[in-house]
This record gives sequence, C-alpha cells and structure tokens, in this order.
Amino acid sequence: MLLKNIYKADIDRNINGVIKVGQDDENSIIQELSEYIITKELRRHFNTFLNNYERSLEQPTDKIGVWISGFFGSGKSHFLKILSYLLSNKTVGGKKAVEYFADKIDDPMMLAQLENCVKVPTDTILFNIDIKGGEDKNRTSIMRTFARVFYEHQGFYGQNLKTVQFEKFITKMGKAEKFKERFARIYGDTWENARSEFFFLEDEMVAAMCESLGMSETAARNWFNNDNDVELSIESLVKDIKEYIDSKGKDYRLLFMVDEVGQYIGSDSDLMLNLQSLVEEIGTKCGGRVWVMVTSQEAIDSIIKINGDDFSKIQGRFNTRLSLSSSSVDEVIKKRLLVKNEAGERLIRAMYEKNAQAIKNLISFDKNTTISDMKGYSGEDEFAESYPFVPYQFRLMQNVLLQVRKHGNTGKHESEGERSMLAGFQEAAQAIEDRDEYALVPFYLFYNTMHSFLNSSIKRVIDCCEDAANKNNGIEPYDVNILKLLYLIRYVEDVKANVENICVLMADDIRTDKVSARQDIQNSLDRLVSQNYVSRAGNTYTFLTDDEQDIAREIRNTPVDSADITKAISDIIFGKLFVSKKFKYGKYDFPFDQRIDETVIGQPMGAIALHFITVASENYSPDDYGFKMMSGNRNEVLVVLSDSQPYFKELENAMQIRRYVKGRNVTQLPEMIQNIIRGRQQQASAHEKRAAELIEAAISEGRIYVAGERITLKTASVKDRIERAMSMLVENVYTGLGLIGKNFDGDADILKILSGDGQTSIEGVGSPNSEAAKEIMQHLDNQKKRGLPTSMGDIQRRYSAMPYGWREVDIAAVVAELIASQKLTLKYSGAVIQPSNKKMPDYLRRRNEVDKAMISFRVAPPTALINKARNFLSEYFDCTLGAVPDDEDGIIGYIIEKFETVRDDLKKLIAKEYISAGYPGKSVAEEGVKLCGELLAQKNDNISLLQKMVDMQDELLDNADDIAEVKEFFAEQRGKFDSARVTAEQVKEEKVYFQTEDEVLSAAAAIREILEMKQPYRRIKELPPLCQRISDVYQRLLECKREEMICEINAAMAEIHEKAGIKQTDISDRADGALTEKRRAAEKAERLTTLDAMRIQISDIRQQYMRKLMAADKPEANAVTMSRGAVCHSMKLQSEADIDEYVAEIKKTLMEKLSGHDELHII
Repeated sequence: MLLKNIYKADIDRNINGVIKVGQDDENSIIQELSEYIITKELRRHFNTFLNNYERSLEQPTDKIGVWISGFFGSGKSHFLKILSYLLSNKTVGGKKAVEYFADKIDDPMMLAQLENCVKVPTDTILFNIDIKGGEDKNRTSIMRTFARVFYEHQGFYGQNLKTVQFEKFITKMGKAEKFKERFARIYGDTWENARSEFFFLEDEMVAAMCESLGMSETAARNWFNNDNDVELSIESLVKDIKEYIDSKGKDYRLLFMVDEVGQYIGSDSDLMLNLQSLVEEIGTKCGGRVWVMVTSQEAIDSIIKINGDDFSKIQGRFNTRLSLSSSSVDEVIKKRLLVKNEAGERLIRAMYEKNAQAIKNLISFDKNTTISDMKGYSGEDEFAESYPFVPYQFRLMQNVLLQVRKHGNTGKHESEGERSMLAGFQEAAQAIEDRDEYALVPFYLFYNTMHSFLNSSIKRVIDCCEDAANKNNGIEPYDVNILKLLYLIRYVEDVKANVENICVLMADDIRTDKVSARQDIQNSLDRLVSQNYVSRAGNTYTFLTDDEQDIAREIRNTPVDSADITKAISDIIFGKLFVSKKFKYGKYDFPFDQRIDETVIGQPMGAIALHFITVASENYSPDDYGFKMMSGNRNEVLVVLSDSQPYFKELENAMQIRRYVKGRNVTQLPEMIQNIIRGRQQQASAHEKRAAELIEAAISEGRIYVAGERITLKTASVKDRIERAMSMLVENVYTGLGLIGKNFDGDADILKILSGDGQTSIEGVGSPNSEAAKEIMQHLDNQKKRGLPTSMGDIQRRYSAMPYGWREVDIAAVVAELIASQKLTLKYSGAVIQPSNKKMPDYLRRRNEVDKAMISFRVAPPTALINKARNFLSEYFDCTLGAVPDDEDGIIGYIIEKFETVRDDLKKLIAKEYISAGYPGKSVAEEGVKLCGELLAQKNDNISLLQKMVDMQDELLDNADDIAEVKEFFAEQRGKFDSARVTAEQVKEEKVYFQTEDEVLSAAAAIREILEMKQPYRRIKELPPLCQRISDVYQRLLECKREEMICEINAAMAEIHEKAGIKQTDISDRADGALTEKRRAAEKAERLTTLDAMRIQISDIRQQYMRKLMAADKPEANAVTMSRGAVCHSMKLQSEADIDEYVAEIKKTLMEKLSGHDELHII
C-alpha cells in the first residue's frame, strides 16, 4: 500500500501550517477553528485561563495579564489567535466561533465556562508587536504601539497622533462624516486613503475644515501649521481606553492580544519598564474590563530581571501564565496529519509486529547520545501514531528550528513565524507518499521544508553541491542529502554528527542494512570532506558555509613540519598516557629516557629507555628483526605503534589550524570570520583529542620488544602494557637487584641501625641484606689492595647503577649496618664520625656530602688502652666499672657524651653565675671547660681520644675536686657571701658615721679580706658574726640620729605656733601637717644618710611657714626675709674690739638687706 493511502485525511490537503496573526480571511479562520486540536496540555491551559477570566466578569480585578510562553513553533501564536476568535465570538462560516469547539471540549463544565465568557460583548485587538511596533524602538515604543492599534481599532489613523487628535475631535463633535464627505469632494479621494499624506494637503484640509466645521481659514491654517508634537503618556492613553470602554456599556470587554512581546523587548530594560507601567495602569484604572495577553519564547520568570533591574512587580499583573511545551506540538501533528484509516492502521501494526527488533536496531544512536528524547519507538501504539516519522524527529526538529533561528541562518519570513512544525512535517510526509509501508522519513527531508527561508549563504552551499552532483564533479546525489542533514544538526550540540548517528538520521527504510549504510555514509563523508563541503574533527563532521569553506581551503594548504607532529605525539604519550619520568618497580624508582623515533625527549635520565616508533620514523617496518636488535643493544622497551590508526593525520589537521590562526591577525577580521576561526580552533582541539585516542589505540595494537625479543602481553590498558614491558626490562638489566633483601624508608631507619636497635650481626643469617654487605666489603677490599680511597659517593654511584640498581637509602642502610657492627669507619674532613652522630645519615645519603665522606676498614684501639680509660671513667664519674661500655664505639660514645655534658654544664655555670665579678671559682670553671675542650678535640680519632684522656687523668681529677667546691659554694654558701657583701658596701657608703667606731672598722676589714680570697670557702662561716657586730653598732647610731631629727621637728612646730596669731591658725595647721609627715618618715628611716637629708627639708619647711606668718602681720608692707644662719657666721672673738667689729659687720649686712624694703624678717 502506498503511504498516501494509509491516512484518514488526505495528506495533500491544504493545511494552513503557517499561523499569521494578521491572516484573518474567512477561509483561514474556518480552517483554524475546524482543525484546531485541544491537547491534554491545551485543555489544562484553557481551564486556567477561563477560571481567571470568568472571575473578572463578576468582580473587578487588576490582574488582567496573560503571559503565554513556549519555544519557537510550539503553537503559542496559534493559541493566542484561537482565544481571540473565541472571546470575540464572531460569526464565521455561518457559525459562532464557540460552536466550532462544542465537540472539541469534552468537559461540559469547561464548555459552559467558555459559553458564559463569550456572552459579554467583547472586542479583541490582535497584533504582532514586531510588525506594528516598527524597527525604530525607543523607551516608549510599547505604549505607542498599544496607542496605534487602539486608535486604529476605533477607525482612527493610529500612526500619527495629530491625525488621531483631529479625528477624535470631529467624531466627538458629530461632524466626522460631514468632514469626510467635504474632503472627498474637494480632494477627489476618500479621507481614509489620503490621511497618511495629509501633511501635503494643506489647502484641501483647510477648505474641508472650513466647510464642515465652520472654522475660519486662519484658524484652520493655524491648526494645520502648528508644529507642536501631541503629547502622549500612559496616563492619557489609559484615560482614552477607559472612556472608550465606558461608552460601550458596563459589560463591554476589550482585549489587547500581543504576539512576540518577549522577542520585541529582548534585553531592553526601558521597554520592559514601559510594558510594566502600562499594564499596571490599565489594571488599576479599568478594573478587569481590559485585558492584555502576550506571547513570548521566554517564561516571565526568566525575564523579570534585565541588566540587573528588578521588574518583579509585572508578575502580579500577568497573574495568568501559560507555558506551552513540546508535547503539545507532537500531539497536534499526530492528530492533524498522521491519523491512519482502518486499513492503514492494520497494515502498520502488522508490519511493526514482524519487524520490531529490526526497527529497534535501526533506530539506535551511539552511546554518547544520552538525551532521553532521542529515541525510537516505545512500542506498537507509538509506531502507529508516529509512522512514517520516528519519535526523536519531533524533538529534534524543534531544536533544529530553534538553533537555526538562534544562529541567524534564517531570512525575515521565518523570523516572523512563517514556518511551523506542522507544515514541515506535512511536506516531509508528502515527499515519501508514493513509497510503500516500509518507508521512513529520513531527517534530511526537513531541509527541503526550510530551504526557501534560509539565508543565501546556506542555500548557496547546498545548491553548489547539487550542481556538482548533477555534473558528476566528485560528488554524488546521495552526498547532497548527507550535506543537508549535516546542516540541520550543525548547531544541535546533543547529537554528534558521527557515522553512527548519521546512519540513524538517514534511515529511510525499515529494511535498511545498517552495515552497508554505514559504509555508504563514510564514503559520502569522505567525498564531502575532500571537496571542502564538510570538515572533520575526530569522528565528527561539520557543515561548512561559503566563508568556512574558504578558511578550510586555506588551512588545508598550510604547511606543517613532520618533526612538529612527532613532537606533538611525544607530548601526548609522555604528557598524557605515560606521564611518569621514573618507572616504579616495587620500592624502586628507575629513571628512564623518553624517546620518540630515535630522538631523546628532554635530558637523558637513566640507563634504560622507553622508545616509541611512529609511522613517521625512517626505521618503521613490519619486520621484527631490526627492532629486536635495537631493543637488545640499547636496554630499552621498544614500542612500535600500529599503522592502522590515522593519528598522524589528526595531528596534522590540528597543527594546520593552529598555524593558520597564528598567522592571522584575528582581532582585525570581521566578527563573522572571527567566529568561524574560533570554531576551527575548537575543531583543532577535537582533532587533538581524537589523536590522543588513536595513539592510545595504536599502542594497544602495536608491537613491543624487550631485551632482543618481541613480547606478547594480554592486557587492554596502555599503561598496563608499558608497565609490564618495563618490569621485564628492569629484571633483565638490574640483575643484582635481588641482593637487597630488605628495603628501608629514610633517615629514621638509618639512625635506628646505627644505634644498634634490633639489629642482627651483618654476618649472621638473620641479616636480610648480608649478601649486599658482602658485596660492598669485597669491593672495599679490592680498593684497599689497589691503594685507592673510597668515598660514600663512590659506593652510591657504583651500586645505584647497572647491574645493581639499589636505592640510595638502601645503600646507605647497608653501609650503616657495617659501621654499626664496627666493620667500617666513616671519616668526614679527616675526622671519624661516630655512629651516634645525628648527621650520619647526611654523610651516607646527601648528594653534597657523600663525596666528602670517606669509607674505610676500622682499626681497633689496644685493649689495654680501653681498660685504662674505663678505670679512669669509673673514678671520674663515680660509677661502677660495669656502667662504662667495654666496646670501642660504646666507650667512645660514652666519653664524648659525658665530657660534652661536663663542658656544657660548666659553660652554663659561667654564663649564669659569673655575669658580674665577685663570686669565687670562676677560674676553676674556666679551667674545666678548657680541659674538656682539649680532650674532645681528639674525638675524631678513637685511639687519640682514649690516649689523650688517659694522659690528662690527673688534671681532670684535680679539676673535678675544685669544681665540687665551687658547686657546693653556689648550693650552700652563696647567701652568706651575698649578705656580707651588702654589709661591706653599706659601711663603705656611710663610713663618715663610723670614724670613731673602731669595732665597726675592724669587722668591715675582716669581711673585705674574706670576700677577696680566691678560695674563701672555709672562712665563709665567719661572715655572719662579723655582719652582726656591724649591725648592732649601726642600730645604735641610727636611734640617736632619729631622736635628734624628732627634736628638731618638734622645735620647729613650737616656733611656728608661737609666732602664729589667732587668725593664722590655718597656716600653723598646715605646717603641723607637713612636719608631722616628716616625723613619721624619720621614725621609719633605716639609713643614717636618709635622716641627715631630712634636716635640710625640716629647716626649709620652718622658714617657709615663718616667712608666711611674718608677711601676714602687715600684708601691705614691702618685706624681705633672711635666715638666721645667714646673719651670723662662725668667728673667734678675743676682745671688745673684735666684738664691735663683728656686730658692725652684722649691722651692715642687715642694713643692706633692709635697704629698699619696709621690713626685714629674720627666720
């Protein structure tokens, strides 16, 4: 049966698949109403709208907005248009619009709702804002567009507000018809035809106005020539709308139905604000009698924030939000186009039952296509509903239309909604209507439904390819269909254009042999690539526009050096697939050279190598012989990459793109060319990614040679193959590796060995590295016989190289075991380093130290010398002989540790106790430090150290006795010494008071004598009695001096009281306070000098207050004061004449002082 005969309705019938808001002829409206499909989703949207709209008929509301969103082609414009037909309920084809829906709405309550809503008188203003608004947008464009359509709805010329103002005026005056009749008679054409050009018709307008309106010619011309713009605001527009609906009656409704408002606004925040303000004002002023319904590709929630501005208030106005999904489109297409007749239904179901598995295998995308919508038939029912289409085509075609529009490949018609999913599917079905029931619609057929509205740059490529196919110029007709398909899915990121997916998309028959189809498709793609219609990145193919073809041609002609490609191969192998520069074999890390085609990558690293041979190598050959020889002679793993993988070509393509881009000043090129170049850079990345995959496959399939043999490794992983081969190479090269029975981790292990903790004798069977130790001892013996010195660096280099390959920490550990067992000695700068030395691991391991560390057989000191040393140490440190080690390393370590402690303790004693001179025994401590230093200076030679200590034993023992006295002094006697020193210093400071105190002077002399002795230890017991004798005398003198001061204070207080009058008690009270304070200080004073200092202070206080008292007698008098001591001075008088002379001198002094003053006060 031919496919055109399986449908219930004629597939070739005229279906208006393109819904235009402005298409309102009766035939179109009848078809739209008759064939409109109410899907499950649309039934839900009708219900939501009718519930909200019906409520507004009963009570006022400001929630008068309807926001209808959906992707391109989802049917939102059609839904808006159907609402306008229903709500205005005009008669079309002899039936009311609502009557067409009587059998479409299966819910009686919803139908009753609809009938109730259409009872009220309603006008709808349906328009596409993109068309009505024009291209010259500004911040008030939405308001002006609403004004235009509203005034046009009233019959006015909405494009010009001055004309609208005039028409409103003459209509309100009731003279509109009269004006139009006069104008038509004068001008010769109707007002409606001429008003768009009325600015050029001044005389005709003036004449008609004068005749019809009774205006004077002057007044008419003044109005006509008035250049002031007519102001329009949202407030004035809504006021006009309110007046209009009021004039129509209280039940009248007016609906603004605006298509594509979201696209018109875009990201313009001014337009969004304009819409928000307009809808808010309409809602507030009109109380639900005027509604605004709009469509948008974006949901309102996603556009309420534009450039950071918040327009969330608009959501409250557009309270009714209806979102149309893709499922609705699928259902419409299936019900309007694909419903089968009975015979067709039976045939299709039977055919599916026989071929279900074949169909499932045919419609199977590659594993990387994870989108659930990209699927075949779920079962027989879906097959019957969708056939001859495949379910994935409904979703994919929606995405194609969206992406083509998004990337600007469409002409103006498509952007205005000139193409719909319904029309596309009808045309695709018509294209195969003469085929049998096994036919399927291949996806490329959808290109033919889009061809007419695509940009010329796209059509030109397809047309050129068709022309080449017609002329048999390297292209076949099948290739053109492949090219159409590649264009359709070019921008659909979720479907990769690889051979597997193209095979599914090109399937045009259920009986298709998929294997044969893949080969045909691959051959076609190769031809398209060779003719520059398509580019390839890895296993993905991309349609090329004219400009892209030019760039692709230039890229293909860009030369690339094969050495650069080889370098890129090495970057992939050693930078991604096998990145380590050392091969880990158990605990061992072996450095190895990295080689590609005979070239070492980076610096040579070790004695072994990992060498890859590519197809670009001069030595590349299918023969094994040469590679076996090469691997055997060079200690390397040789990997010969398989030549079945085109990795070299992938990298060449990527490098051609990179070099081409590098040679262009991309930023100076047109934006379109820049975008193409950026796309090619992404292709370069894809080439590089694909090359890495192919190289990995080439290694997996390649040949591997080790130690002169080709080896077979049964493992899929590239990393595992290489590691297995490298392990075999290590075992073949490092034959001495097995001498190390135990591995160590670091310095802590070496220190543990040197300390003897848990170690077994190196010669005992318990030592896991005994064989390695024997190997080192044999080497040192050979060196000794030749008279050659051996450094630790020599040992490290010898045993880390072939054929040993030991780790440096293990080499150090073995040598440490030999040192710990007293077989070897390590010297650094000529000095023997003891096993206990914390720096020993550095000398055994550190690269900058090992060449300075010399290793030799140990020479043991005489037993007699060790015995003498042990006896001395037992006596010196007052310990048993058994506490002193009897082996060489033990006693040497004991000596160094003990005498370093003695030396350090003495240094601390000197630093702490002898900061200031005065204490005895400093020279003894210094002598002890000196002796320890002399002994420890020999610690680098064990025998010299022991001999030196035995030679110095008398000096050391004597010094030890002296130091014992010093330590006892600081522990027991220092307090008495310090107290005596304080007493002696006090006597020295106040010696003027002890001139006649013989007892004090003799005691102080005795104290000084003891303090100045070098070894005062036996006489320190004499110091406390001497200090007590001085203290007793001092206390007696202090008490006498205190009594004198108190007497002077009391005398001064009495004199001041005697002088003070009755009115001067305040002065005397203050004096008492000051002198009482001094008396308390005198009573507490503990030093003679302190009391003597008080005498001057007391005199000064007395004079101050006496002067104050005398001045108070006659405050107005010019008085001067003079102390009594200044009047009389010491003098020896022997005669009357002497007395007269002395008195005359006093008189003269007093007269000179009184001169110029009224009074002289002697105080």
